[in-house]
Amino acid sequence: MPTNRIQFQPGLSLAAFLKEYGTEAQCEAVVERWRWPKGFACPACGAERAIIFRRSRSKIFQCNSCRRQTSLISGTVFHGTNLPLTQWFLAIYFVTQGKSGQSILELRRMLGLSYKATWRLKHKLMQAMFEREEKTVLAQRVEIDDAYLGGERTGGKVGRGSENKVPFIAAVETSHEGRPLRAVFSRVTTFSSHDVDQWARNHLSSSAFVVSDGLNCFRAVTKTGCSHQREVVGDQRRSTDMG
Repeated sequence: MPTNRIQFQPGLSLAAFLKEYGTEAQCEAVVERWRWPKGFACPACGAERAIIFRRSRSKIFQCNSCRRQTSLISGTVFHGTNLPLTQWFLAIYFVTQGKSGQSILELRRMLGLSYKATWRLKHKLMQAMFEREEKTVLAQRVEIDDAYLGGERTGGKVGRGSENKVPFIAAVETSHEGRPLRAVFSRVTTFSSHDVDQWARNHLSSSAFVVSDGLNCFRAVTKTGCSHQREVVGDQRRSTDMG
């Protein structure tokens, strides 16, 4: 049996993660680089020099020009937390490494926190992930398809349009070599031209080259200026339609 390269691709082990992000200083350095890639810049006046000190656990930057004080974690997903950044980073690791996600009870056991603290932490992470996903715009070659979540309940219509399933648009941007770069999974009300058009306006660049199956609603992506190619595969035949 041939080896599945996806299943055996190298990942980030817990030991390797802790080596990179196991101390508070390491985590603070990462947050600082995320927030100010070119170095500190005062959010009030833009000045680049500051005095750095601590207030309790928080790392504070006081601008040399306007004297405004800015916490390292203010305005981030960590804003207002009483937990060390090491626990936040560890939570991010567990949430993103699990193939099917992590339940709050399981995450609570791994982090050693109360249920309430774990609930708040996970929901803040999920909200941050959702907001980032909502802003993602795909370009280059983009493959889109209809996807569905659910279907465990019996009865009702089967297949597309089932009331037991939640419809999603699944879109993957690929490189010229066909490697996946970014993905967007967006819930839609129906697979109608109107809903696909609205989705495309939020998530597709006008320069995108979109490839879909024969579902007619996907033609609506051209309203944003995208190029569109339909590839229909069935009965051992393959047809390609531009537009």
